[in-house]
Amino acid sequence: MEKLVKVLRKLSPKERYVVELLVSKIIKRDLAGLDCKKLRGLKNILRVRKGNLRIIFEFGSREIRILAIERRSENTYKF
Repeated sequence: MEKLVKVLRKLSPKERYVVELLVSKIIKRDLAGLDCKKLRGLKNILRVRKGNLRIIFEFGSREIRILAIERRSENTYKF
């Protein structure tokens, strides 16, 4: 969780606002209207894309875990 806090500090206020909106929708399981895709080769791991930002999360039956919030780069999807 500490890693996510560091990432949020590096974002501009506008980007931080967008991320907060997206994360709240993800937590509510309201994925309608979001650019959401399952990542190939990984079970129950999805990503939401908004401009240059990516939110990668694990979609479980009971909980949703945010794995990463990053700007798009060639290392974004490497775990």
